[in-house]
This record gives sequence, structure tokens and C-alpha cells, in this order.
Amino acid sequence: MAEAEITHETHVAEGEAHGAGAAAAHAHHHGPPTSFIRKYIFSIDHKVIGIQYLFLALFSVFLGMVMSVLMRMNLSWPGTAWPILETLFGEGAPGGVMTPEFYLSLVTMHGTMMVFFVLTTAPQGGFGNYFLPIQIGADDMAFPYLNMLSFWVTFVGLVVLVAAIFASGNTVIGPTGGWTGYPTLSAIGDKLNVPGMGRGMDLWIVSIAIFCVASLLGALNFITTLLNMRTRGMSLMRMPLTCWSWFTTAILALLSFPVLLAAGVLLLLDRNAGTSFFVPGGLSNGTTVIDHQGGSPILWQHLFWFFGHPEVYIAILPGMGATSHILSTFARKPIFGYRAMVFAMFAIGLLGFFVWGHHMFISGMSPYTGMAFSILTLSIGVPSAIKTFNWLGTLWGARIRFATPMLFAIGFVSLFVAGGITGLVLGQTSLDLSMHDTYFVLAHFHLVMGVAAIFGMFAGTYFWFPKMFGRMMDERLGRLHFWPTLVGVYAIFIPMHSMGIVGMPRRYSQFYEIVNGKRQHIYEFLTSTDPLVMFVTVAAILTAIAQLLFFFNFFWSIFKGKKAGDNPWEATTLEWATPSPPPHDNFGGVAPTVYRGAYEYAVPGAVEDYVMQTNPDETGPNLTPSGMITTSVLKGNGNGHDGHK
Repeated sequence: MAEAEITHETHVAEGEAHGAGAAAAHAHHHGPPTSFIRKYIFSIDHKVIGIQYLFLALFSVFLGMVMSVLMRMNLSWPGTAWPILETLFGEGAPGGVMTPEFYLSLVTMHGTMMVFFVLTTAPQGGFGNYFLPIQIGADDMAFPYLNMLSFWVTFVGLVVLVAAIFASGNTVIGPTGGWTGYPTLSAIGDKLNVPGMGRGMDLWIVSIAIFCVASLLGALNFITTLLNMRTRGMSLMRMPLTCWSWFTTAILALLSFPVLLAAGVLLLLDRNAGTSFFVPGGLSNGTTVIDHQGGSPILWQHLFWFFGHPEVYIAILPGMGATSHILSTFARKPIFGYRAMVFAMFAIGLLGFFVWGHHMFISGMSPYTGMAFSILTLSIGVPSAIKTFNWLGTLWGARIRFATPMLFAIGFVSLFVAGGITGLVLGQTSLDLSMHDTYFVLAHFHLVMGVAAIFGMFAGTYFWFPKMFGRMMDERLGRLHFWPTLVGVYAIFIPMHSMGIVGMPRRYSQFYEIVNGKRQHIYEFLTSTDPLVMFVTVAAILTAIAQLLFFFNFFWSIFKGKKAGDNPWEATTLEWATPSPPPHDNFGGVAPTVYRGAYEYAVPGAVEDYVMQTNPDETGPNLTPSGMITTSVLKGNGNGHDGHK
């Protein structure tokens, strides 16, 4: 018992290092708002701001999903009249029939909406804002007013993007330059009267620039909060893996978004101020000479993809953190290889800055440069494999509780592996040259970046919903949502790999025409893909319909769901030590003290199969007073390395 007391004193001493952070949290303490506007609209409460981000992402994902269904409908039934489209978009769909420009604008807006306002906004701005301060024991973010500003700047960016849809009049649905905005088309298209290259393109660039500013504000807040405001006893190696993922993501955003912001400003100058950053000289379409000189379209690709590849991990890392957190909770085991998971996360983030060139294998770069980027690309497979095997190690021999959050977390692992394997194929320059502009790439990045990240969001939503709203989401509807979604996304994207191997090019609005009531192929070599195209479209429509179950479950449960307890999942981290939902200052004005790591499950000598981080060293509500066992357990961080011998 004396040894246990010494251990307790040691932990208290460790906590002193974070006393300043806890004091800082109270130093900037602000009282609860009294008016509706200050409480729910212009709120500085990180929890309200997190929910605002989530609602913004829900709106964006709905729009993006509708656009994807419209694209699939045009690919499977080209020339079909949809009267509502003519009503909404006029000449963009004359007679209700989509034009090629209409299709390209759908591609542009779908990609932009999903990448920036869903995959970046929901996991970091939504869940990160809500739970990072609580999980480290702080009462708010370091800069509450800056936090509020970052959300409203993001909101303005979304409004500008939606405005870009209709800024070109009723000709098309917004810009047609693709979500990557490649020059020279995006820089001089308006001078050549290319549809979709007018004011809508300017607004698209402005929207991205605004979003970059908002992300920078948020990243600074996240980094400062995590480093300076951890509560007493919360050392770095006692943090949940979710906090590590949000921290790494914030670093990536801080270093990559300024590059995209600068590129956007330069592109806007090329379009409106006569500069030549991305437009080479001597361009002419036979009738119009473009008055630019000295620019390089490849420079845009370097700048864009220097942001673009870290953006892949900005989207997927929070999902990795949530998945690790949820797998451990429902496997009732410590996370396997906690330290290895942390280092792998940082390795993925670091290597993500050195591989942007693999998006440019067909740009004409030197083969030796391509070889360097190829080797670096394949090296990312090492930390990714570490994380995957550690997830499997966590599940091995576990007493798994198959609740809805766990199902989506396991689905995340499945999709991440399935999409990652094809990344090893595309990392080979010789293979990428023939597959780069095909549906193979489309399938790869949708699986690993899009759908996997969204499964991480679903897992986080079902897991944290009780804490955020004080009610449980319906388990039966959750399972009914999971299975069609998992089967559906595989039914959509696995056939696309086959299409890509055959050579089906992406971004094409149609592959056959209707002549005298019969299909006539434009490209004979794609004749064999007809059944796959139709199959994918039907799967996409059914999968989109399945998402309505989630929307209904989410909004119905906010008001009518079963009341949730403070810790319905019997988890260990600090958010489950607060009421559901948490009070304004998270912990009722009393900062918690942390005595152990984040994943104390199946602890020898414990009465229950979990021990919360706030339980003291010697004994606690669910610890036995056995000195020998308790001391040996508490010498570790409780994250699965040396705490469970």
C-alpha cells in the first residue's frame, strides 16, 4: 500500500506540469450566455460551435449526395428529360436534358462540397471542436472568440460556393473546371467564353480562399488548446488517440492551407489582373490571342497538390482516431500498441507532405523525380499497415459489443484497407500512367478518402450522440442504416476498378448516345462495361436512399430518442465523466484530475471491466484495494503497452 501511495504522489507531481494549463482554462472562463443569439447563433461555447459545424456538414453532404445521384443518372440514361432540371437550371438542362457542361459543373461542385465542407469540416470542426477540450479536461478552446469566427468564416465560404452555382446565369450549374481548378482552363476560360468560366469560377476561387482562412484559424486554436490547456495529470501519452488525430490534423492544416490560399490568390489575379503565374504566352484559339506570357500551368499543380495530399489525411486522420477510440471501447480491451499508433499517425502526416508529385505522374515530370515520389508514396504503406494491424490486434480475442458505432468503426477498417491496397497500385509510375484518368483512380480515392472517412463520421456520430444531445440514437435504425450502406458502397466502387482497368475515362458526361430509341456506343471498347455502369447507378441510388434512415434517426432522436445516461457505453475517457449533455463549462467549474491512460479496459483486479481516467491511484469506485495488483497496473499509462502485464 505504501508503494501505491508513492505512485500516487508521482502522478500528482506529473500533473503539476499541466497546472498552468488548467489555471489558464479558468483564467479565460466566461459565464453562460443568456440570450438566444449568444447561446445558439454567435456562441463562443465550443460545444455549440461543434454542433454548428456538424449541421453545416449535414447540409453540404446532402447537396453533394444529390449531385452524385444526378451524375449517375446521366451516365446511365443519357438524353433522358428530367423536367425539374429545366425548371431549376434553365439552359443548363434544356428540355430537362443535361448538357455536358451541366455534368462537368456537377463534378466540380460535388468534389468541392464533399472535400472541403464535409470531409474537412465534420470530423475536425464538428467532433474535434466539441470533444477535444472535454477529453483533455479544459472548459473551452483556448481562443473562444476565434473559434466562433472560424465557424462563421466557414459558413460564409459555403454561402459563396452555393452562390457560384447560379452566378453564371441559367446556363450551367456553376463552374466547370473540376474540383482541382486546373489552369489554363480555369485561368482564361472566361476570355474564350467557355461555359461555366465566368463569375461562377471567380466565386469558386473566393470560396476556397475563405475556407482556407477559416481552417487556419481553427488549426491555431486546436494546437494551442491541446498544448497549453490539458488538465492536471493529462500527459501527452495519457491522451485519447482522438486528441492525437485532431492535433496531427491541425498541424497538417496549418502547413498546407496557406499554400492553397496563395495559389487561389494567384489564380484570381491571372483571371482578373492580367498576371501570368499559370498562363504561358502565345496561347490562341485561332481567333482570340490570349495576352499572357511566362506562366506555367504545372506550377498550379505543384501548389494545389502540396495542399491536396495532406488534405487526404486531414480528411482521414480524425476517422482513424475515432475508429481507434471506438474499437477499444467496444472490444473492452486497451488499444493494441498505443505508442506505435501515435508515432504512425505522425509518420503518416509527415510523409503526406513529401508525396504530392504522385498526382502529377502524367504531367511530364522527370522519370527520376517520379521514381522518388513513387518510393515515398509506397513508404506511407508502412505506418498505415501499423495502424491496421494494431486495429486487428485490438479486436483479436476481444469480447466485442456489436453496437452501431462499433459496426461503422469495423466498416472503416475494411474500407480503409480496400482503398489503400489500390493505392499501392497507383503508386507505381508505370501503372499510374495508364490508369490515372480512369475510373480506377475514382474508385481508389472514393474508398480510402471519401467513404472510409464518412464511415468514421458515422461511427463518431452514433458513439458521441448521447453525450452531445443527452439521448440515444435508435439501435435498430442504426443497424438498418449500416448494412445497406456498407454493401452499397462496395457495390458502387468495386466495379469501378474494373471499368478503370478496361480504360473508362473519368469526367466524361456520357459513353453512348440514344439513336432511334437504341443505344449507340461512342467508344466501342467500352461496350462490355454497360452492365457495370447500370449496376453502379442502381447501387448509388439505393445507397443514397439508405442515408435517409440516418437523417431521420439523427433528427428524430434529438427530440424523441431514449434518454442517455452519463456513460452509456461504459467508456473511460473524460467526456463520459460529465453529464449528458455537458454543462456550459464542461466540468462544473472543477477541473478533473487524471490518474491513468485513456484505455483502461480489462484491468487485473478491477471490479468492472473498465476504469475511468478520473479514478484515483490507490482505490476507486471500480478498483479493489489490492495493493500489489493496483500498483503494477498504475505504473503504466494504461494504454495497452506496459500497464496490463
